[in-house]
Amino acid sequence: MTNVKLDKIDLKILETLQQDGRITNQDLAKKVCLSPSSCLQRVRRLESQQVIRSYHARIDLGAVARHIMCIATVSLKNHTHEEFKAFETLVASIPEVVECFTVSGESDFIIRIICADMNRYLDINNHLVSSSTYQVNINSYVVMKENKAFKQVELKTLKGANSPAPD
Repeated sequence: MTNVKLDKIDLKILETLQQDGRITNQDLAKKVCLSPSSCLQRVRRLESQQVIRSYHARIDLGAVARHIMCIATVSLKNHTHEEFKAFETLVASIPEVVECFTVSGESDFIIRIICADMNRYLDINNHLVSSSTYQVNINSYVVMKENKAFKQVELKTLKGANSPAPD
């Protein structure tokens, strides 16, 4: 993936689509100073190269249903490849686990769980502990307030994005 060549226009397309994934091709083309056909060709190339992986709607969960969000750190007792893969498979099977990261440091994983209530969270926590043949240690943090939600990545702040491939 890191060998995909992006120019300044590609980066502008990506920045714009992060802000508004529903922008029309016509409006996107105007923003990046391309013809609509050239713009669409670039977007399709970025999609086929998996630079653009999908489009999503960000919804207000509070407007839809009651819920809680928990962040949990998970440590495995043994650090074998098999145990890591088994844990990754386990969390992939739980729909309420919306994100899972393998991390360095004191913990092995950080997971984000969004579920209906604390009872459901306790069920998930028990499932994570009891479904494994390995020993896990879980530290949970109930999110009280989401202060800054992920919206987009400022591409210009990343190494390599400041020096795109030549046109």
